[in-house]
Amino acid sequence: MMQRCVAVLGQPDTPTDAVEDYCRYLSDALQKHGVSLELLRVRWMEKGWRDALKELRKTAEEQKGCWFLLQYTALAWSRHGFPLHLPDLMRTLKQPGARCAVVFHDGAPSAGTRMIDRPRRMLQTYAMRKVLRMADLAILTYPPERASWIPSGSRNIAFIPVGANLPCPESVWGVKKDNASGTRALCVFSVSPGPAGRDEVEWIAVAVRHAAQKIGSLQLVIVGRNSIEAGRELKKRLNGVSVEVIVHGLLAGDDIVRVLGACHAMLFARGQISSRRGSAIAGIACGLPVIASEGPETAPPITEAGVVLLPAEARNEFGPALVRVLADDAYRESLAERSRSAQKRYFSWDAIAAQYATALGRSDVDR
Repeated sequence: MMQRCVAVLGQPDTPTDAVEDYCRYLSDALQKHGVSLELLRVRWMEKGWRDALKELRKTAEEQKGCWFLLQYTALAWSRHGFPLHLPDLMRTLKQPGARCAVVFHDGAPSAGTRMIDRPRRMLQTYAMRKVLRMADLAILTYPPERASWIPSGSRNIAFIPVGANLPCPESVWGVKKDNASGTRALCVFSVSPGPAGRDEVEWIAVAVRHAAQKIGSLQLVIVGRNSIEAGRELKKRLNGVSVEVIVHGLLAGDDIVRVLGACHAMLFARGQISSRRGSAIAGIACGLPVIASEGPETAPPITEAGVVLLPAEARNEFGPALVRVLADDAYRESLAERSRSAQKRYFSWDAIAAQYATALGRSDVDR
């Protein structure tokens, strides 16, 4: 008999919704583990909170015996990241007797130094702690001991890393790289918007310029969110250097796999790497070495992959790291093998689904 589950999603992200993609890949993988997962979107922006919660309550009453998996990002449940209604959502599901889990895709309260950021962090922390206490199960996508907002003694937590929202990334593990020409291809998958993105572009350019000066011609392949704007700026900054900048923009999953699979390594630019950063795990899933900044969330199993970790503040070390990875074939292959092994053990959707099935089953017994 299949265990029935419902993934509860809020306002969709644009232009792509990584949380919805996550749920769809998870749904497919859970089938072989005896779990069905359907998606339910709460249209609170269209209907208003009163009617949206009323509809959600009706669904919970009609689907007795289901697990409801509340997918949390702050902006999914609030226009400006103040998730005031998050406890109401959990309460609405639990009142008819539903079993409820919360999946924390935003693993920490928002950062920032503006006047509004401090009260936003306080409210997010309150809401996250509240639903953590209310839930039958909480799923965190990086190790809970690295999450300072979680109260000591919390017991209903499972750590399950995210996977790459890509179809069959293992299919490119055997792809032969274009080594004959001597040109190495480095990929960047997604860049942050706004000032953070401009900062990322600056240090990508510095690192790639250093690598090109040391080992000769390179290809810099930019794909994913904000890649058009970032690629335009990188072409300017790398003008006169032996670097060909190739910009793909947003692509379908199959095309992303093809593009990443043809590269020799990935430079992860969007902050510090952790097991909740799907764009970094996309590189690991495709069997690539990944050069990245480390931070408070950097911990196993991400550290078991072929990741070259550097201090976030040591910008001058990224260029030399790129040189070693791209120029030393044996070293690069050893990193690639570690990425392939980590994908099999931790980041494949089958491995993730198995952990979900175990966590849900354990919570059923403990209830």
